[in-house]
Amino acid sequence: MTQENLEMVRLDRWLFAARFYKTRTQAAAACEGGKVKVNGSSAKPHKMIHIGDELTIHVHSRYRNVEIKGLAQRGLPPAIARELYHEDVIEFTEEQKIFISLMKENEKLSRPKYKGRPTKRERRDIDKFKNGLF
Repeated sequence: MTQENLEMVRLDRWLFAARFYKTRTQAAAACEGGKVKVNGSSAKPHKMIHIGDELTIHVHSRYRNVEIKGLAQRGLPPAIARELYHEDVIEFTEEQKIFISLMKENEKLSRPKYKGRPTKRERRDIDKFKNGLF
């Protein structure tokens, strides 16, 4: 499965090799940001990991629980990279799926229409509203 016979590998290298992040820099930033936990505790990018360690990774706005099955330091093809870990898949009931979809819809509706700094036109509209001209 693994290309090399390794006993331990840096966490950021493994996350990159297992294709959780597109670059090693992104993997290191995620570790520094506290988005990766090894055996339940936050880990820095230089943390050495072993086969059998449990990872909790917050990637793409969801948590993934992963057990390490193999080690690698370099990027691998997707089929081989999937063999480096075993992921616990969480199955949702129909009620939970409906609830999640409703929550996502509600989140979309509650987002502000405009992002960032208002345009000149929007500022004029705001001023009109504040002065009672609307």
